[in-house]
Amino acid sequence: MIKKLPESSENILGFEVDGKVDLNEEMELISQVENVLDKHANVSVLVILNDQAKWGIEAGYEDLKWAMTHIKSFHRIAIVSDRKIWEWLVAIDSPFAAMLGIGEKHFDMANLDKAWEWVRE
Repeated sequence: MIKKLPESSENILGFEVDGKVDLNEEMELISQVENVLDKHANVSVLVILNDQAKWGIEAGYEDLKWAMTHIKSFHRIAIVSDRKIWEWLVAIDSPFAAMLGIGEKHFDMANLDKAWEWVRE
Protein backbone atom coordinates (compact mmCIF):
# COMPACT_ATOMS: atom_id res chain seq x y z
CA MET A 1 0.00 0.00 0.00
CA ILE A 2 1.20 3.51 -0.86
CA LYS A 3 -0.07 6.45 1.18
CA LYS A 4 0.62 10.07 0.28
CA LEU A 5 1.85 11.94 3.35
CA PRO A 6 0.10 15.13 4.50
CA GLU A 7 3.44 16.99 4.69
CA SER A 8 3.53 16.94 0.87
CA SER A 9 3.30 20.34 -0.79
CA GLU A 10 3.92 21.85 -4.23
CA ASN A 11 6.82 19.87 -5.74
CA ILE A 12 7.81 18.10 -2.50
CA LEU A 13 6.05 14.75 -2.26
CA GLY A 14 6.10 12.26 0.58
CA PHE A 15 4.85 8.69 0.47
CA GLU A 16 4.73 5.79 2.90
CA VAL A 17 5.01 2.27 1.52
CA ASP A 18 3.80 -0.66 3.59
CA GLY A 19 3.37 -4.13 2.16
CA LYS A 20 3.50 -5.18 -1.47
CA VAL A 21 2.92 -2.50 -4.09
CA ASP A 22 0.83 -3.73 -7.01
CA LEU A 23 0.61 -2.32 -10.52
CA ASN A 24 -2.50 -0.20 -9.82
CA GLU A 25 -0.85 1.47 -6.83
CA GLU A 26 2.32 2.11 -8.82
CA MET A 27 0.36 3.70 -11.65
CA GLU A 28 -1.46 5.96 -9.15
CA LEU A 29 1.89 7.01 -7.66
CA ILE A 30 3.26 7.80 -11.13
CA SER A 31 0.13 9.82 -11.89
CA GLN A 32 0.58 11.91 -8.74
CA VAL A 33 4.21 12.67 -9.61
CA GLU A 34 3.28 13.50 -13.21
CA ASN A 35 0.62 15.94 -11.95
CA VAL A 36 3.33 17.78 -10.01
CA LEU A 37 5.66 17.75 -13.03
CA ASP A 38 2.91 19.35 -15.13
CA LYS A 39 3.30 22.42 -12.89
CA HIS A 40 6.96 22.27 -11.81
CA ALA A 41 10.28 21.63 -13.54
CA ASN A 42 11.33 19.06 -10.95
CA VAL A 43 10.17 17.13 -7.92
CA SER A 44 11.74 16.04 -4.65
CA VAL A 45 10.44 12.87 -3.03
CA LEU A 46 10.58 11.44 0.47
CA VAL A 47 9.67 7.75 0.72
CA ILE A 48 9.14 5.93 4.00
CA LEU A 49 9.70 2.22 3.46
CA ASN A 50 8.26 0.14 6.28
CA ASP A 51 9.64 -3.30 7.11
CA GLN A 52 7.26 -5.10 4.74
CA ALA A 53 7.70 -2.71 1.77
CA LYS A 54 8.24 -4.45 -1.56
CA TRP A 55 7.19 -4.21 -5.19
CA GLY A 56 5.51 -6.79 -7.36
CA ILE A 57 7.30 -7.57 -10.62
CA GLU A 58 4.91 -5.57 -12.83
CA ALA A 59 4.90 -2.59 -10.44
CA GLY A 60 8.69 -2.66 -10.12
CA TYR A 61 9.10 -2.76 -13.89
CA GLU A 62 6.74 0.21 -14.39
CA ASP A 63 8.50 2.14 -11.64
CA LEU A 64 11.92 1.58 -13.20
CA LYS A 65 10.71 2.28 -16.74
CA TRP A 66 9.01 5.53 -15.71
CA ALA A 67 11.91 6.68 -13.53
CA MET A 68 14.44 6.13 -16.33
CA THR A 69 12.42 8.30 -18.72
CA HIS A 70 11.95 11.05 -16.11
CA ILE A 71 15.33 10.89 -14.38
CA LYS A 72 16.15 14.56 -14.98
CA SER A 73 12.89 15.58 -13.27
CA PHE A 74 14.14 14.60 -9.80
CA HIS A 75 15.90 17.07 -7.53
CA ARG A 76 16.22 15.08 -4.29
CA ILE A 77 15.16 11.64 -3.10
CA ALA A 78 15.08 10.78 0.60
CA ILE A 79 14.65 7.12 1.51
CA VAL A 80 13.56 6.64 5.12
CA SER A 81 13.78 3.15 6.57
CA ASP A 82 15.33 1.23 9.44
CA ARG A 83 16.12 -1.73 7.18
CA LYS A 84 19.81 -1.99 6.35
CA ILE A 85 19.14 -3.23 2.82
CA TRP A 86 17.66 0.16 1.85
CA GLU A 87 20.61 1.96 3.41
CA TRP A 88 23.00 -0.20 1.36
CA LEU A 89 21.04 0.24 -1.87
CA VAL A 90 21.03 4.02 -1.47
CA ALA A 91 24.77 3.95 -0.75
CA ILE A 92 25.30 2.05 -4.02
CA ASP A 93 22.89 4.17 -6.08
CA SER A 94 23.56 7.68 -4.76
CA PRO A 95 26.90 8.23 -6.58
CA PHE A 96 25.17 7.47 -9.90
CA ALA A 97 22.28 9.76 -8.98
CA ALA A 98 24.79 12.51 -8.13
CA MET A 99 26.28 12.22 -11.62
CA LEU A 100 22.83 13.10 -12.95
CA GLY A 101 22.43 16.01 -10.53
CA ILE A 102 20.07 14.18 -8.17
CA GLY A 103 20.58 14.24 -4.42
CA GLU A 104 19.79 10.91 -2.82
CA LYS A 105 20.14 10.07 0.87
CA HIS A 106 19.06 7.41 3.33
CA PHE A 107 17.69 8.33 6.75
CA ASP A 108 16.60 6.05 9.56
CA MET A 109 13.12 6.51 11.03
CA ALA A 110 14.51 8.40 14.04
CA ASN A 111 15.67 11.11 11.61
CA LEU A 112 12.43 11.55 9.68
CA ASP A 113 12.32 15.27 10.52
CA LYS A 114 15.86 15.70 9.19
CA ALA A 115 14.85 13.86 6.02
CA TRP A 116 11.97 16.31 5.47
CA GLU A 117 14.33 19.25 6.06
CA TRP A 118 16.86 17.90 3.58
CA VAL A 119 14.34 17.08 0.86
CA ARG A 120 12.89 20.61 1.13
CA GLU A 121 16.28 22.32 0.60
